[in-house]
Amino acid sequence: MPEFEDLIQAYQERVNQALKIALPPINNSRLVDAMHYSVLNGGKRLRPILVYLSSELGKTETSIADTAACAVEFIHCYSLIHDDLPAMDDDKLRRGKPTCHIKFDEATAILAGDALQPMAYELICSLEKLPDTTKISMVNSLTKACSHNGMVEGQMKDIQLNKTVSVDALDLMHEQKTGRLIEASIELGGLIGGLNSDELLILKAYGQKIGLAFQIRDDIIDVESPSSESGKPQGSDAMKEKITYPSLVGIKESKIRSQELAEEALEILTSLNLKTDKINSLTSYVVTRNN
Repeated sequence: MPEFEDLIQAYQERVNQALKIALPPINNSRLVDAMHYSVLNGGKRLRPILVYLSSELGKTETSIADTAACAVEFIHCYSLIHDDLPAMDDDKLRRGKPTCHIKFDEATAILAGDALQPMAYELICSLEKLPDTTKISMVNSLTKACSHNGMVEGQMKDIQLNKTVSVDALDLMHEQKTGRLIEASIELGGLIGGLNSDELLILKAYGQKIGLAFQIRDDIIDVESPSSESGKPQGSDAMKEKITYPSLVGIKESKIRSQELAEEALEILTSLNLKTDKINSLTSYVVTRNN
């Protein structure tokens, strides 16, 4: 799908420019340097792209969509910085470059993540053209995605899971650690696009499916894609004895499951009386990508 890949690149370039503006200016601060390094270090920008695509199902101003996209990417980058720490996944590479704690140090990495999280909420609160009720809903969505029932709990489960875990337990961990922020990204786009409550519920249901499909594909990429494509050491999950879909059910079944989830996600979108061509294409991209 070359045309859609060009569109993905255009969205990536758009959010990268917005992120440079949203970050605090370089000012000889080691903390700010670490924030810039981690945020502007490449990446798929899937979550901001979901903000853009879901906002385009309705109507919104470009500047509002850019700000919302930056907010979700700040949350995502904060989570990656902390996820890479020695006390967590102990990763040395992220997006093909040294992780934040390797480039700087552990204390700086922790503080850079700590600084990015509240900046996301600050960005949302700065949207003067949006009603306060919409901004409150956006903050609520992001907060829940990060909470003890969301991303943070998912990370806790990731640390604790053992080899006897069930597929259902693995699904829940992936849903919390990865899926909740993906759901929130779609919801934020829908909120700024002015979609109604029924449409938002449909988008969230779609997000739940595509979030799990995305993580399963990530697990597959870890096994199959070389470091030059994935940006991290090939087979790093297996080396750390992490519980993943391929380790639990094998590569073949993992690919079948991710494709099934993508098809279920597309079926959910048919309930929307809106033009979903771009999101449909993104769904296919999520489960066929190699990085």
